Amino acid sequence: MKVSSIISIAALAAVAIAATSCGQSKKKAAAEAEAARADSLAAVEAAKEAARAEKAKTAEEKLAKLPEEPVFDIITNYGRIRVKLYSKTPKHRDNFAKLALTGYYDGLLFHRVINNFMIQGGDPLTRDPENEPRYGTGGPDYTIPAEFVPEYTHKKGALAAARRGDAANPYKESSGSQFYIVHSPEACAQLDGSYTVFGETIDGLATIDKIAGVPTKARDIPVEKVEIQEIKLVEE
Repeated sequence: MKVSSIISIAALAAVAIAATSCGQSKKKAAAEAEAARADSLAAVEAAKEAARAEKAKTAEEKLAKLPEEPVFDIITNYGRIRVKLYSKTPKHRDNFAKLALTGYYDGLLFHRVINNFMIQGGDPLTRDPENEPRYGTGGPDYTIPAEFVPEYTHKKGALAAARRGDAANPYKESSGSQFYIVHSPEACAQLDGSYTVFGETIDGLATIDKIAGVPTKARDIPVEKVEIQEIKLVEE
């Protein structure tokens, strides 16, 4: 075998070894990057879980001291709506308070807005835009028995519980999380005695007006998102 041939074979072998080594290095780097990413995601989830646990503990403490008619701020990207929950609808009051204090509503949308009628939110499916065709169908795996109180009517700013229609819901039980706020008392008067009103707006009617006036598309979904950033207890 000629010397030049031997050199060529050696050179090719060296190139092959170098290529293999390079490939292995890339694979190792990719594996290390993926492992670091997984560790980072795990750390983020652990932090979120710790925050949720802390919020749940704080929520329990606040729920134990909740006044008969607590006041909450619904903070949205259109402004604040301050609501008072009624004492004569305790099941709805306590449920709303618990969900609010544990952060259930944080990041959800007002997904159904009808000007001169009402604005509706509280569906956990609205966290993901991919769920848009199903907006209005989500919630926790329970309903709340109706609590109709004649003196609690659908006045402007009234806070009421959404629910499924009568055919599927003859006892008129309320959604576990979805609620609406009245924009027009005249249009909503027909709902008195059929939907549970459990609170009222004591400040922020202008914010309700702003939200009610946003452009909407099919199924009364706002074109631009109307987000519930947080619902927090107003503590004296």
